[in-house]
Amino acid sequence: MSRKRTVRGAKTKAKVALAAVAGMSPSQIASRFGIHPTQVATWKKWLMEEAETLFSDKRRRSSEGASEDELYEQIGRLQMEIAWLKKKAAEVE
Repeated sequence: MSRKRTVRGAKTKAKVALAAVAGMSPSQIASRFGIHPTQVATWKKWLMEEAETLFSDKRRRSSEGASEDELYEQIGRLQMEIAWLKKKAAEVE
């Protein structure tokens, strides 16, 4: 009879990956957390690859991911502002 697959949470994965980065051997970590040593290496690799996104500028990342509809709304607002400014500039002259 096979064992049921265990799903680990993000908190546990982070603890395992940080322990691996700190220098503990994969076999020590595996016995401590009850996982396979290969999984330790995988989570450590993920941490090393994705660590820079933790400290990236979130404002810049959100503007890159703007949807097409949001961009069209912004274009519309800017066109309305330009038309209003042209009208006001013509009244002043």
